[in-house]
Order: sequence, then C-alpha cells, then structure tokens
Amino acid sequence: MRVIEFREALREAMSEEMRRDEKIFLMGEEVAEYNGAYKVSKGMLAEFGEKRVIDTPIAELGFAGIAVGAASNGLRPIVEFMTFNFSLVAIDQIINSAAKMYSMSGGQYNVPIVFRGPTASAGMLSSQHSQAFENWFANCPGLKVIVPSNPYDAKGLLKTAIRDNDPVIFMESEQMYGDKGEVPEEEYTIPIGVADIKREGTDVTIVSFGKIIKIAYAAAKELEAEGISVEIIDLRTVRPIDYDTVITSVKKTNRLVVLEEAWPLASISSEIAFKVQKDAFDYLDAPILRITTADTPLPYAPTLIEASLPNVAKVIKAVKEVMYVNK
Repeated sequence: MRVIEFREALREAMSEEMRRDEKIFLMGEEVAEYNGAYKVSKGMLAEFGEKRVIDTPIAELGFAGIAVGAASNGLRPIVEFMTFNFSLVAIDQIINSAAKMYSMSGGQYNVPIVFRGPTASAGMLSSQHSQAFENWFANCPGLKVIVPSNPYDAKGLLKTAIRDNDPVIFMESEQMYGDKGEVPEEEYTIPIGVADIKREGTDVTIVSFGKIIKIAYAAAKELEAEGISVEIIDLRTVRPIDYDTVITSVKKTNRLVVLEEAWPLASISSEIAFKVQKDAFDYLDAPILRITTADTPLPYAPTLIEASLPNVAKVIKAVKEVMYVNK
C-alpha cells in the first residue's frame, strides 16, 4: 500500500469529495493563493477555482457565519481555521448557530458543514496558541467531534464528515501534517463514533486520541520489554464516544489509563473514567488514572513544555501504578 503524509490524506479527502459534489467548497485564511498555511490545500485552487477554494479575511466570526448561512441554504462548506485557538473568535456561530439550527428549526434546516484545523500544542507557541478544545466542542449537543491520529483515519473520517448532514468539528495537529502512513488508493470511509483498537494487550488499557496517542505507543513499547502488555484504544471521535469498545477492553485487562492533551477539569478523560466506573466497576482491579496537560497555560520554554504535557515517563509511571496497586 502507498505511503502518504497526513496533509496529503486530508487534501485527497477534500478533493475527492469536491469532485463528487459541486456544492462542496473550501474557505479560510490562506487556503487558496498560499495553498494553505500548512499546505493541506496545495493545488486545490488550480483545480477547483476561486469560487470553490476561497481566501477569507482574518475574520473568523465573519467567515464562519457566512459558512453557516451557506450550509443552511443547501451548500456544504469546509471551513479551515489556521488553528482552533482562533475558533474562539467564531465560537458563537459554531455553538449558537450551526449546532442548534436543526433543533431550533424543528428539523427543517440541516447545517452540513465541517470546521477543521489544528488543535493543541505545536512547539514553542506559548499559551494562546497551544490549547486543546476537543472537550469544549464535545460538550455541545448538535456537534460531532473528530480527532484522528494518522493519515488513514484522517482521510476516511474527513470524507465521512463532509458527507454528514450535521456540523462536524474535525481537529488535527500542526505536528502531524508531515506524519506518514499507509492509505489505500481506492475509495473508503470510516464511520463516526467507532473507536479502533490500535494495539492488542492483556494487562492494561490505554485510551487516547489525536497526536498524543503516539506517546502511548512509545510507552507501550518500553513496557513490553518489562513484560507488561498494553492495549491501546484510539477513540478517533470524542462526540459520539464509543464507550462499548472501551468497556469491553477494560473487562479484559481490568485496568485503565486515559491519556489526552487537554486540561484535567471536565475533560474527555473525566467522561471516560466516569462511564467505566459506572458500567464496569466490578471489573476494575485498580483505580482509573488520567494523564492530561498540566492545569496551567502552556509555557514557552521547551523544558517547561515538556513538564506540562503528557510524556512517555508519565504514562509508564501511571501504568505501573495501576499494575502494582495491590502488590
């Protein structure tokens, strides 16, 4: 199977869907003439023209509102935020318009729109450009929230998101666009709300999503050398959440560590921990542990970034803690 970059997988998903349906268009800052801030939309202006690949002003609230209006009238916009940190400027349109339109209209208006772009930390960008908002958007009824971790999932899930008749938040990472992975040339889609067991294991379950799951892979490899078998579940979507896959795994391993790149309060890991203790409490041999970003704005200094974010050492420590709690 061919190997392509994460950004190429996203580009293929958008381009294939735009060829299939002329009502789909892409808009955002620098998506056209500059080929995208991260070159995700490279070549799309040349193929689809300026009416379907649209450069916008630096005005997220404005172009998000235009997109919601277009979607409410039969078009299918893809809105790229240069970073989801900037989506805060447009959050009124996302939450109060796109997410609520179907309900408030009594089912008369669908809003088939995808808001996509990078989320969470991306190196030395400091506090205002390093925030993970997946749990914020997942808290809102009417939105679906996708956070892929690899090129294969990114392409299949983005195609599904574009075809969905409801608003979808599709969150990537600036540090993943160059990641490479196997992606088939033939047509495929991945359903929203279905987690994937990325690594089979018997001793402990790690649940994660997005780029931070790579920390889980690295930790699992080190733990395997010590005789600890780790099962890794990639949620892929955080609204809806595939609780069944998580609970089935916990019933097998009897231990759970949840890893994510958000602040700890009201996080996706909080929700997973609550659901598992509610529905699989009798199967747990140890308390559920969570690993999140430190409860503070992200610093600029690389040493402080390393201390703030989840890392391999923190995952290994947590796994050993749940493994040896009764020993």
